[in-house]
Amino acid sequence: MLDLKFIVSNKDFVKQKLTNRGEDFPIDLIDDLIEFYKEKNSYILKVEELKNKRNISSKSVVSLKKTGKNVDSIFKEMKDLSDYIKELDKKIFILNDKINYIMLRIPNIPNNNVPEGNGDDDNVEIRRWGEPTKCDFEIRSHWDIAKNLDILDFERSAKVTGSRFVFYKGLGARLERSLINYFLDVHTIEHGYVELIPPYMANKDSFIGTGQLPKFKDDAFSVENRDYFLIPTAEIPVTNFYRDEIISLNDQNPVQKFAAYSACFRSEAGSAGRDTRGLIRLHQFNKVELVKFCREEDSYNELDSLVNDVEVLLKELKLPYRVVKVCKGDLGFSQAFKYDIEVWMPSYNRYVEISSCSNFESFQSRRSNIRYKENSSSKAKFVHTLNGSGLAVGRTFAAILENFQTSEGNVVIPEILKKYFNGLEIIS
Repeated sequence: MLDLKFIVSNKDFVKQKLTNRGEDFPIDLIDDLIEFYKEKNSYILKVEELKNKRNISSKSVVSLKKTGKNVDSIFKEMKDLSDYIKELDKKIFILNDKINYIMLRIPNIPNNNVPEGNGDDDNVEIRRWGEPTKCDFEIRSHWDIAKNLDILDFERSAKVTGSRFVFYKGLGARLERSLINYFLDVHTIEHGYVELIPPYMANKDSFIGTGQLPKFKDDAFSVENRDYFLIPTAEIPVTNFYRDEIISLNDQNPVQKFAAYSACFRSEAGSAGRDTRGLIRLHQFNKVELVKFCREEDSYNELDSLVNDVEVLLKELKLPYRVVKVCKGDLGFSQAFKYDIEVWMPSYNRYVEISSCSNFESFQSRRSNIRYKENSSSKAKFVHTLNGSGLAVGRTFAAILENFQTSEGNVVIPEILKKYFNGLEIIS
């Protein structure tokens, strides 16, 4: 959520910034918002004036009664004032609802360093690591490799649940589990994140806090007759860990950061026909999420550090990847700035997103009311929140199968993961 007073004071700037990003937000609502805000404030001033007048009348009743004068007319005036105040309070309540309705639907303002552009074709490549894998044999897709090795079962998962679900089986299940353990081990032991195991459901307020609601309601799986939704990412419960709290951040403790594994659930509304085979776009998948809470002056350094923490995993796995700076038209609703990290997928002959690392600045913390103090006497300020996939487990699984495949259709286990396989060298 943006700062309402900032919007009112910088209307043209805000409208221009929002026009340039890829959101279907009706810009004219900014004008409506400001009108509602001004109207509400005029009513508030009027209510204060009427309350002051009523207080004066109330005090005069006491002195007039002592002299024996009739005060019926004053009582009637006070009642009329009270009725008018109630009427104005109702109008203020209605205007507050209108203001909140619009405020929750205004996307974040892109940071000044976000590139211009309308979609992912306009994203700017920053760097690459490793050379795209080349094979002197016919490249197989990860779903064909997995089927031949009997480590994934899409057919039986379709029978049990439906399309876009999967059973991990045997060494496939072990590979998935080893990736989760490896990611968490690196982030907690080497990078200093605190591990959380979050709930897989969150309430409406939590989804509003991170920006999934109200805009993306159709993308979420809801629990019937309950105010719960299945989480599409651990970002939601972990960010809301501090909702309505004031935390401590200072020079000695400039950031609080968490790593959380969870299953994730997405309806993938609007993705019909895209990546319908394999592990790239499932209704349920595993992911390790990284979340940071920091001060404004530290947030972009913390974003760079977050990206580095993710890159470490891909380098140690020896998976070729690239980092791109996401353009305005490809930013998500809540994001002020985003890097995508894309892994090379040989069967696709292109890079595929495996992590997004985003800075939301104070957008989520205003919605979630997460603030910080540097000491007991300092003023509370809104934190900056950041998050990133560290990593999407299923997509990493797919990338390993494709980049480490052999001509026989087997898969060499990456060196860094062999400790989780009791010395096994190859999945065959």
